[in-house]
Amino acid sequence: MNLHTRRTVVVSIASALAAGLPAPAVARDRGAAAAAGTTPLRLAHAHNDYAHPRPLLDALDHGFGSVEADIWLVGGHLLVAHEQSDLDPARTLESLYLDPLRRRIHANGGSVYRGHRLSLQLLIDIKTAGAATYRALARVLHRYRDLLSGCTAGRVHGGPVTAVVSGDRAARAPMEAERVRHAFYDGRPEDLGAAAPASFLPLVSVSWTDTFRWQGAGPMPQDERARLRQLAAAAHAERRRLRFWATPDTAGPEREAVWRALLDAGVDHLNSDDLPGLASFLRATG
Repeated sequence: MNLHTRRTVVVSIASALAAGLPAPAVARDRGAAAAAGTTPLRLAHAHNDYAHPRPLLDALDHGFGSVEADIWLVGGHLLVAHEQSDLDPARTLESLYLDPLRRRIHANGGSVYRGHRLSLQLLIDIKTAGAATYRALARVLHRYRDLLSGCTAGRVHGGPVTAVVSGDRAARAPMEAERVRHAFYDGRPEDLGAAAPASFLPLVSVSWTDTFRWQGAGPMPQDERARLRQLAAAAHAERRRLRFWATPDTAGPEREAVWRALLDAGVDHLNSDDLPGLASFLRATG
């Protein structure tokens, strides 16, 4: 998509938002009433969750402990999409995620999964200019602060949902400047050993394909297995969680071999677009 076309897409969507479209039809959370029977999977991360037929809700029906939403700042609104060409003014962060979560948490007596204290991780990947988009996001999250984990002057208080900001790295400066935050920061390997406390940066995310050659075929090379364990140990020593993106995600023995290596190393989140596949794997492995 060329620059002119991109601008046309953004302007047309911003105009539609300004005109005041009717409220989008929101998928009903069929899982809320049955949530008492759902045991959450803390390790399961729904990559590009919004691409599923029922964003958020399909992942919750499978018990996922983490979901990912990409956001774009358009006309003052936070729209959820992977590509700019997919932007839809009806698909906002509030309509797809925050409002359904509020309804579910209220229905479940204060938790995402009734009877479980898991704080659902909402990984928010910023696709537009980081500083401006984060400031808009912070205003939105403030309206949902009753649902969210937060941090005041370095002291963390837990909530049923924990928002973690990823994507454009320019979001970091305005986040660090806040005395009161309703979100946390997703770090990178170079943040290990740095000064940022876990109260600001509780998660470190790494590209699998940029770090390892092994894609699950045959035994994992010993040097790569050692590197994986070292990364996990370094993160945990600083009270941070570790996640890899771009792991193999085609169903088959290679994918399961990588998932098993991640479990063996103590990695905290397994990343997949295949909700039933990952859920079945994790439940089978106990």
